[in-house]
Amino acid sequence: MKFCEKCGTVMIAREEKNRVILVCRKCGFKITDYKPLEIAETVSKQPMDDVIILEKNEEALPKTKAVCPKCNNKEAVWWLQQTRSADESPTIFLRCTKCKHSWREYG
Repeated sequence: MKFCEKCGTVMIAREEKNRVILVCRKCGFKITDYKPLEIAETVSKQPMDDVIILEKNEEALPKTKAVCPKCNNKEAVWWLQQTRSADESPTIFLRCTKCKHSWREYG
């Protein structure tokens, strides 16, 4: 970020004659020898390199006693999700541990 040498206002970049210059919004002062900053980053790791999978089939969600409306199993995993506006209570989602049927309850 550069500031105008005359009035101290923040300079803005503008393209003029196929090059970038800085111009003061307030007084019009120009800096013509401006070179934009280029940032480059290289990533050497894959996104899943640091993820440790203990057991693929195990769900990491808490379990509760709830009757599945599809198979009448009495155990389900649950999670909360904000589906409406922030001033409303979150929705409780349940998934049967036996048949994997999902349903919701409003709290």
